[in-house]
Amino acid sequence: MDKKVKLAVFLVLFSVLSLIFYNIDVNYVVGAEDQSFTLFQFVGPVGAAFISPVLAIAAILGVEIVQKVILNDFAFSAFGVARFLPMLAAAYYFGAVKKDKRFGVIIPILGMALFWLHPIGAEAWGYALLWLIPILATIIAEKHLFLRSLGATFQAHVVGSVAFLYTIGMPAEIWWSLIPIVLIERTIFAAGISITYITLQSVLEFVAQMLKWDLGFLNPDGKFVPHLHKHKNKEE
Repeated sequence: MDKKVKLAVFLVLFSVLSLIFYNIDVNYVVGAEDQSFTLFQFVGPVGAAFISPVLAIAAILGVEIVQKVILNDFAFSAFGVARFLPMLAAAYYFGAVKKDKRFGVIIPILGMALFWLHPIGAEAWGYALLWLIPILATIIAEKHLFLRSLGATFQAHVVGSVAFLYTIGMPAEIWWSLIPIVLIERTIFAAGISITYITLQSVLEFVAQMLKWDLGFLNPDGKFVPHLHKHKNKEE
């Protein structure tokens, strides 16, 4: 089968999986109880590790638009448009951080600056200090899958929080109260991203062996899947 066809099949299956996960709620968003975090938070960033990050975020954007159209929830407001950005930031980070760490540092620094420039953000200054976590994670993300996942989910958090602050806003005391919740929430999301990545990579390797397919159109590193890593070592 032609590599372009295989890539197309992968994109379709990834998009369908993302759309399914998009409809499985995990928890509601504090301050916007009509919005929920879903299992899409786990699978969204992962695709960018297997294909071009740009191509992956294009697929994710397509999934988000289709989901909004299906639910008749497509709003051309500032917040409505901003809602697309967090997952795109997370996906690009997850796919690109091993080769380019600048994005993982610039976004949190810019986020902190924008947060503190807002009057409410200035009162809740401690909240933005959470974004030192993805900066530290970025430094060693290439060697640790969990930290790579943590950095990714925090990129989404930075973008989403700043967008929420400037479009909807919440009292400063609520931002302060969210700090421990965010730490728990992002740790869970990072674990979910890590597990999803390992699972998807294992499935791809299984399919490749069963169908004797060359998955050269993908760029998995195999580093975090023991059986794949051993298999490669034997070949070498």
